[in-house]
Amino acid sequence: MNTQEFLHEYNQGYRDFSGIRLHSSDLQGASLSGIDLSESDLSGADLSGANLSRANLSRANLTNADLNGADLSGANLQEINLIGASLRKSSLVGANLEQADIRSADLEDADLSGTTLNEVALSGANLRNAKLSSACIMKTSLDDVELEGADLSELRACEVASISGTPHRWISWGTH
Repeated sequence: MNTQEFLHEYNQGYRDFSGIRLHSSDLQGASLSGIDLSESDLSGADLSGANLSRANLSRANLTNADLNGADLSGANLQEINLIGASLRKSSLVGANLEQADIRSADLEDADLSGTTLNEVALSGANLRNAKLSSACIMKTSLDDVELEGADLSELRACEVASISGTPHRWISWGTH
């Protein structure tokens, strides 16, 4: 399915696109609220300014994707691959990032308030000036993470009901 067919199907009310392959697609500014893109390949895609609020992107591949200014608030980003992705000034408010791989991603000025960041790989990520207030963080490595100017107020440790996936080397945070 090409990008135009995909957008046409979405506009017709279809929401389940799990497993779709849209590598390097131009979806800049697309309104895709509530879509299911779980286990999809969106690596290298341009999703800048896109509305992906309440979307299901669990286990999706967004390696090197452009998500600058995207709205991912309330999205399920569990076990997502965002290695090298750019999420500058994006909104991830209340998103679930459990077991996400965000190594070397650029989240400068992103809003991650109230997100769940359990067992997240963040090594090499840029979180400069990011808002992490009231985020739930547990068993998350902060090796080589740029945190200059980040809002870390009211960080909290949270309980995880069940944990699956690939194990990593983690640092546990207490309540701050």
